[in-house]
Amino acid sequence: MTPAQVITSRVPETSAWRPTAELETLRARAALLSEVRAFFAERGVLEVETPVLGQAGSTDVYLASLSTRAHTDKGRRRLWLQTSPEFHMKRLLAAGSGPIFQLARSFRNGEVGGRHNIEFCMLEWYRPGFTLNQLIDETTTLVRQLTGQALPVRCYRYRELFYHYLALDPFAERLSSLRELAEHHAGMPPATMAEEPREVCLDMLMSARIEPHLGDQQLTAVVEYPASQAALAKRHQDAHGDWVASRFELYLNGVELANGYDELTDADEQRQRFEADNAQRLALGLEEVDIDERLLQAMAHGLPEGAGVALGMDRLVQQVLGKPRLEDVISFATPRC
Repeated sequence: MTPAQVITSRVPETSAWRPTAELETLRARAALLSEVRAFFAERGVLEVETPVLGQAGSTDVYLASLSTRAHTDKGRRRLWLQTSPEFHMKRLLAAGSGPIFQLARSFRNGEVGGRHNIEFCMLEWYRPGFTLNQLIDETTTLVRQLTGQALPVRCYRYRELFYHYLALDPFAERLSSLRELAEHHAGMPPATMAEEPREVCLDMLMSARIEPHLGDQQLTAVVEYPASQAALAKRHQDAHGDWVASRFELYLNGVELANGYDELTDADEQRQRFEADNAQRLALGLEEVDIDERLLQAMAHGLPEGAGVALGMDRLVQQVLGKPRLEDVISFATPRC
């Protein structure tokens, strides 16, 4: 190879500067975002903006937060890129904001693929005084309006989906059986599954065996997940006497679009959950994440009873416009940012 050939081979791809989405797509996306704002304006829901950087991250074991070191008024400190605007928005609720929504930039490390990007747009809103069912109704109304389709809405309990698709009770099935099923349906090697906890096995089975069937020509809401998957949601007992999470997920065409909670308002219980998350992170060899003390202070001050939901706006735009990959609806996806 000649010197000239060496130099040429190192020249970056000449098209790498271009957007990952077509300009026509970005115009359609802008119109959808305007529709979202009009939807909430008609309902008297205030649009807010909260920081992308925060004093704390998400302790959730299955989320990977990104952080940076910054020079602040208190010296060099670690700040966290927010996985969602939830913590700051709840502080606004505690301060008396009333119903609020936000189209927020959010970040989750390692989430790259046809349905994921490390940086993404989260539509999140909170409705003080709403029940979970009222929030499901509002969420499906918004999705139907944006898709322009009168999609029927069906609601299923987590347990009945496992009965239907896997003929098992996810709350009672032995862990060894769940591991074997996850090996089979998710294509995982036995050595990998040998130590996986119950929740990981259930999540693999949900993703591989159940989710592809959800939201086929309809909007599918799933409720009553195991209590261990409550995160920042309340818990209640189901008809079988098992503790379940007071939350829902919404699906369209096999894609999870939204995740909503009957919001936990007890600061002491929330602290216990954060600490349990960090203990589990350490047990798994993961780094601890700073607990959001200011959120806990806001909850102790008084978080109004109500419900909130996070909706992946990029995914919804992808569904509305019929694009095969998430990067097709983002101006500069991670590979070209």
